[in-house]
Amino acid sequence: MSLKVDVKKRLGAFTLDVDFEAGNETLALLGASGCGKTMTLKMIAGIEKPDEGIIELDGVTLFDSEKKINLVPQERRVGLMFQNYALFENMTVYKNILMGVREERRTAAAREEVEAVMDCLHITDLADRHPSRTSGGQQQRVALARIMVSHPNILMLDEPFSALDEHLRFQMEEVVQEAINDFGKTVLWVSHSRDEVYRRADRMAILDDGHLDAIGPVDEVFRDPKTVKAAALTGCKNILRAERTDETHVKLTDHDLTLTVSGVSEDITHVGIRMHHIRPVTDMSEPNQIYCTVTGETKNPFSYVVDLAPALAPKKPFVMMEADKDWWENNRSREILVSIDPADILLLRER
Repeated sequence: MSLKVDVKKRLGAFTLDVDFEAGNETLALLGASGCGKTMTLKMIAGIEKPDEGIIELDGVTLFDSEKKINLVPQERRVGLMFQNYALFENMTVYKNILMGVREERRTAAAREEVEAVMDCLHITDLADRHPSRTSGGQQQRVALARIMVSHPNILMLDEPFSALDEHLRFQMEEVVQEAINDFGKTVLWVSHSRDEVYRRADRMAILDDGHLDAIGPVDEVFRDPKTVKAAALTGCKNILRAERTDETHVKLTDHDLTLTVSGVSEDITHVGIRMHHIRPVTDMSEPNQIYCTVTGETKNPFSYVVDLAPALAPKKPFVMMEADKDWWENNRSREILVSIDPADILLLRER
């Protein structure tokens, strides 16, 4: 299967303008609330109409503004799982799932298929219950089963774990991943969780204010996000204004510090430094050594986040460093010499 989306939709002062393609893979759409992720899914599903553009799925045109094509949702063969699951409370779990089977297919064989999907998702014992008598994780599996029996050509998950308690999320990720593996077609996975995206997606697209800010294989985008917004959404906590001084150096404009980097282009405006890439100096030959004052710390279950400022300007916030819990408790100090590998410095532009 293949998906092509190139559409625009104006919503007041906000314009959603997205252009991407996806194959037999899981493509995650990562972005903050209100950036256009859910609206993109709704336009693909036919729930919302773009102002202009084209949407194609496996060679079939779902929408084309120039050719006046706009297939209704029932003709698009799109499986969209909403955040609230949209289950029918007046029906049992079994009947909810059976509703996913197109009417002309509701034969004995289809009923056997429903039972097989329920068994695969471990909800057979819920068949006679109503949704209100099931947990959030169980409701999610019911909604997923209803989609799978409809034989969609694409599966779209809109923040599938947002309604679940933290302890259920990882478990449900595994269940959904098994279903995705069996599905074997295009999957769009909307999320605001970078960890979830990193674990489950093949590629990712970062949306910012209605526009694609970055797109590529997950590892590649995390390694080189290229823009300030993409770096922030992939979890980079230290983003500093910078300017190029030569081919291998940048100046941090707010701190009067120069860092060695692994090659730099003219258009950079910032650098990003992930917290775990800031390390205490163990060898005086290490590059980018900075003497810092510790201005605060935050204790996490397995680590500390240590707030650092340049020793010559201790009241000026600089960066946050993530330190191993045991190491920091044994080596806590008011001043520390740290280093940053040039290869670990993210070179960023505004967009």
